[in-house]
Amino acid sequence: MNKRPFVLILSLMLVLTAYAQKTPPAVDKVIAVVGSSIVKQSELEKEYLQYVGSDMDVTANTRCNILEELMYQRLLLTQAKKDSLEVTEGQVDQEIERRMRYYLMQFGSEQKFMDFYGKSIEDFKSDIREDIKNLLLSQKMQSKITEGITVTPSEIKAYFNGIHPDSVPFINAEVEIAQIVKKPFVSQEAKMYAKEECARLRERALKGEDFAALAALYSDDQGSAQKGGFYDNIGRGQFMPEFEGVAFALKEKEISKVFETSFGYHFAQLMARRGDLIDVRHILKMPKTSSADLQKAKSFLDSIYQRVSNPKDSLSFSDAAGKLTDDEEGRGTGGKILNPQTGNSRFEMDELGQVDPTITFTINKMKVGEIAPPSPTRTRDNKEAYRILMLVSRSEPHKMNLKDDYQRIQAEALSGKQQRAVNAWIKKKLGGTYVRVADEYKNCKFEHGWMKP
Repeated sequence: MNKRPFVLILSLMLVLTAYAQKTPPAVDKVIAVVGSSIVKQSELEKEYLQYVGSDMDVTANTRCNILEELMYQRLLLTQAKKDSLEVTEGQVDQEIERRMRYYLMQFGSEQKFMDFYGKSIEDFKSDIREDIKNLLLSQKMQSKITEGITVTPSEIKAYFNGIHPDSVPFINAEVEIAQIVKKPFVSQEAKMYAKEECARLRERALKGEDFAALAALYSDDQGSAQKGGFYDNIGRGQFMPEFEGVAFALKEKEISKVFETSFGYHFAQLMARRGDLIDVRHILKMPKTSSADLQKAKSFLDSIYQRVSNPKDSLSFSDAAGKLTDDEEGRGTGGKILNPQTGNSRFEMDELGQVDPTITFTINKMKVGEIAPPSPTRTRDNKEAYRILMLVSRSEPHKMNLKDDYQRIQAEALSGKQQRAVNAWIKKKLGGTYVRVADEYKNCKFEHGWMKP
């Protein structure tokens, strides 16, 4: 069982909170150089503060462990650049928005977030952009190192049998939950109003009004509105096919006709084209849902609830989820909600609360196999909807074993095999990479040979 902290993963998950450190060291300095990349004292201190604030053990060597992981990240980044690996600006935007949604949920409001950090959300995004891009590049390089690595059933069994009996971990109680989601039906009148509103804005843009200003004032795409509706370095496959079909067909500075996607109605303007990449502006108008539309969604789920709750009915919950849910991920899992941290469907209760704070109270009162009646929820794109919840399983606290925890053991065995591949890669790359470590860290107990004679 690998107990060593893996700061690269920690950084990918929690990089935003590192910026809560408002007063960096009075004198910042370079404490390590790996290839053409550097590690600064302030970076180490930010990661250390984040680590101390977590539930992991802090030892005399913790700073050294963190420094080693930061150097590993720089080694990945150096090799990613040598291998000409790329992440698009769209991928960086998507990752920043994903993190921002999580942190805004933690703070409760945009204003509280801005008060805490002392800057606007857009300034904050700009500040972390380069770090996010480098982290994604490092992550992509690490994936390249470990791609194709798998574990066989015999390797999984051997891994588990190799754990000393006194070190077999205790597994907390876990739950599996499934849901059937129904988004409200959008009336034809609401669609027509959004389409006409979009057409009116397009006419204003055609007559010479500033496209960016119109987007900032009226676009329902909050991810791009503050940037004047602008997305840059878009490659095929990043956006919805309907959007890309229009955007890639435009000539430079041309404004498209109004077109429809599942988000609503758009019009776009091509700003620049560079080979297979384009820069584009767009304005989105989304049809509004009414309370009557929401009630219809609830009524629909009421009828489904009556059927899946009836043991004499032939419609099972998993079949209904596969055919009827508006949650695309759930269609392939029988409605099971997947844990974003592990990729499987098991949640400890505190993990579940982080993913969906509203769900914990409901699940605590349910028995295995019980189905809760329709209740309000919000989809990933923050739209109002209704859902039915089912408690699929609830495990009791127990010592890890192959019967109950095969997926977990498989993941750990795979992780160990991947780590061995990473270790071999580090050893190989350090032989041909310039590395320098500041004198005050040369007594660190590093796992790898960073300080060659």
